[in-house]
Amino acid sequence: MERTTLDLWVGMFVVAGLGALVLLAFKVGNLSTYNVSDTYQLQAYFTNIGGLKPQASIKSAGVLVGRVTGVTLDTERYEAKVTMSIDSRYKFPKDTFANILTSGLLGEQYIGLVPGGDSEVLKGSDVVKQTQSAIVLEDMIGKFLYSKAESGNAK
Repeated sequence: MERTTLDLWVGMFVVAGLGALVLLAFKVGNLSTYNVSDTYQLQAYFTNIGGLKPQASIKSAGVLVGRVTGVTLDTERYEAKVTMSIDSRYKFPKDTFANILTSGLLGEQYIGLVPGGDSEVLKGSDVVKQTQSAIVLEDMIGKFLYSKAESGNAK
C-alpha cells in the first residue's frame, strides 16, 4: 500500500513537470500571446529581412497584432516577400510603414507597423508599399570601420 501511494505521487509530479515544460515551450516560442481569430493577409517586400522567420511577431505600438506566416524570395523583384497574418480587429491605413525591428540588442526580429494618415485601409492580400529592411549589425560595423579608415587617410 505504501509503495502504491509513493508511485502515485511520483507519477503526479512527473505529469506536473511535463505540463510545466509544455507551458515553458509555449512562452519561449511566443505562441501563447496570440489568439488565432479571424485574420487577413498582407504582403510586404524587403531588400533584406535579416533573421526574420515565420511565426515572428507583428506589433504596432508594442501590441501584438499578427504573425509572419511566410517568407519567400520573389524571383521577379529579387526581394524577400513577407506574408503577414493580421488580426481582423486591427485595421491599418494604406500608407502604413512596415519596419523590421529587433527586440533587445541581439534579440529576435519582428515587424513593426507604423500607421499613416490615409483614410483608406488595407484589405486582404494588399501590399504594404513603404518598408524598411532589417539593420544588419555586420554591415553597420563595416561602414563604421570604412569611414574611420577614410577619415584616417584624409589626415
